[in-house]
Amino acid sequence: MLEEVSELLPATMMLQPAMLLVRGVLRVGMVRVSVYGLCAAVGLVAALWLSQKTAKLVGLGAEQLWDAGWFAVTAAFVISRVLLIVDDVHGFLRLPLVMLMLPSFTYGGMVLTVLAMAAYVAGKQLPLLRVLDAWAPCAAVVAAALSMGRYFEGTEQGMPTRLPWGPVVPGSAGLMHLHPVQMYAAVSAVLLMVVLMLMLERRLRAGVVAGVALAAGGAVTFLLDMITQPFEMSGHAWLDPAQWIALGAMVAGTLMLTFLKELA
Repeated sequence: MLEEVSELLPATMMLQPAMLLVRGVLRVGMVRVSVYGLCAAVGLVAALWLSQKTAKLVGLGAEQLWDAGWFAVTAAFVISRVLLIVDDVHGFLRLPLVMLMLPSFTYGGMVLTVLAMAAYVAGKQLPLLRVLDAWAPCAAVVAAALSMGRYFEGTEQGMPTRLPWGPVVPGSAGLMHLHPVQMYAAVSAVLLMVVLMLMLERRLRAGVVAGVALAAGGAVTFLLDMITQPFEMSGHAWLDPAQWIALGAMVAGTLMLTFLKELA
């Protein structure tokens, strides 16, 4: 991958300035900006802003959730960079800036970030279920922003469809439409955020909102992945990595709701 990126950058410098270099990359003067990274940044800022409202709805201090949110962002960034460097030390030593610009928030980085956040919440002695409730709508906002970033970047595209919408790409039988699964995911995330905010305003039992977010978000991700191009075209795995994570989220959310119902 590093060789492809290093060969691509000089070639793209010959294109017209101030607009799209390649799909998913913008150029403003000599500065190259990843559209995915830009969407991610906007989503994180919006999520942090929303957390100030959700913190009050669950009875937490706004500063507590703000600090926890920034820790999550920092942990995700540092962990993703470390995993990227460890995966290709020689590439990092050759082109450190190029390596650090690559998108690298993998499933492994996601798991490690969750573990780091669990340790942070425990260390600060914050009520875990209330923190999860407050973060649930914020996570939906980030998910919507990342889906928009993938749409503009042209990654994780959908399967062919006869429906008249979606991006048009060349195929073996001519031009064909693809399911805009990234847009489906973004709209679903926004709708889920609205539902979760309404639930928070009802002051439900701690953990219910987070359980619904896990179960519903996992179900939507699992279903949308069925119309997304496979992670490995020639693989024999039962499920894609995203579907395994979605399945785990559904199980975790269902178990949370079941356990809380029994305590009621």
